[in-house]
Amino acid sequence: MADPVFHQLPSSVVAPEFGEVNVADTPAGRVVRFTILMEPQGKEAEGWQTGVALDASASMRNWYGRALVGKVPKELEAEYEQKGWVTTRVDDGQRVKVFQREAHQDALQRGVLKFTTNIVEAPAREFISYLAANLDADGGTTVIYWACGDGSATEVVGDFTADQCRTLTVTGPKETPFGTGTKLTPAVRYFVDRFPDAKNGMYLFVTDGRLDDLAEVKRYTTQLCKEIAAGTRNPVKCVLIGVGNQIDEKQMEELDELDSGTDVDVWDHKIQADMRGVVEIFAEVVSENTTVAPLGTLFDPAGGVVVRFTDGVPARITATLPAGAEFFELEVGEHRIRQPLRG
Repeated sequence: MADPVFHQLPSSVVAPEFGEVNVADTPAGRVVRFTILMEPQGKEAEGWQTGVALDASASMRNWYGRALVGKVPKELEAEYEQKGWVTTRVDDGQRVKVFQREAHQDALQRGVLKFTTNIVEAPAREFISYLAANLDADGGTTVIYWACGDGSATEVVGDFTADQCRTLTVTGPKETPFGTGTKLTPAVRYFVDRFPDAKNGMYLFVTDGRLDDLAEVKRYTTQLCKEIAAGTRNPVKCVLIGVGNQIDEKQMEELDELDSGTDVDVWDHKIQADMRGVVEIFAEVVSENTTVAPLGTLFDPAGGVVVRFTDGVPARITATLPAGAEFFELEVGEHRIRQPLRG
């Protein structure tokens, strides 16, 4: 029998106590797979190297606040032409007008044009600061831009502490141009190859759209999983985080649910607008061997007992509910958590 295909519920419908909830319908019933939301604890919190990679493909220019929006009125355009601030060029056989820097600056001052809102800087600072302060063994998170140039180039920004992040400017690459493609594999290789001796690696990849090398990322990840399973490479966790309004979540889910033929799970994915907090990046990091409470019970919608946890409630739980179950409840101590299964 083929493995069930799980669907990850959006963060907006996940109970605050849970990291992520996945659902699959099978002949045996509705299978739920979920985690308790928590940072790595004890030995699992040691020896981490961290990194944040920011998509620098051309479509990201808008999200970094680097694109101009608005329309210059005809009378103002005529004024700019008289001042020599407008030139013409031929694109695809058509003559088009090109506004010079002086025209842009004047239009910005008059409020006719404005820059797009930078929606990357604030969450990027938060991700970098959080990893540096709470996880990284050296107290500094490595930041790079990826998908530069032909889509495969990277630009290293540097290593930043939590304090340095407060004033970090995140407006796109400075040394390399915005990319003509979006290739993720080189960025993953950068971190994996840079920190081969790290006990654990946590790397976040922020993007706004579709990957051009999904098949290659899958091949590389599969090989990575096999090496980790064989003990020839230390564990890494990669989280793809979508920003903007053109996210290809189907691709994200393909990576998240990648079957590598091993028990190693490298990828997770999140939609930044739906995230309840940065701690969600640890939704899949918790170990099955971690217990969060001494006793607990999982109930189906009719109040029937699905599982009794008498030897400790694990941080990762998989259980089968009746077919079509619309929610489950986890009781821990005097606290009862209800989790809807639609979203």
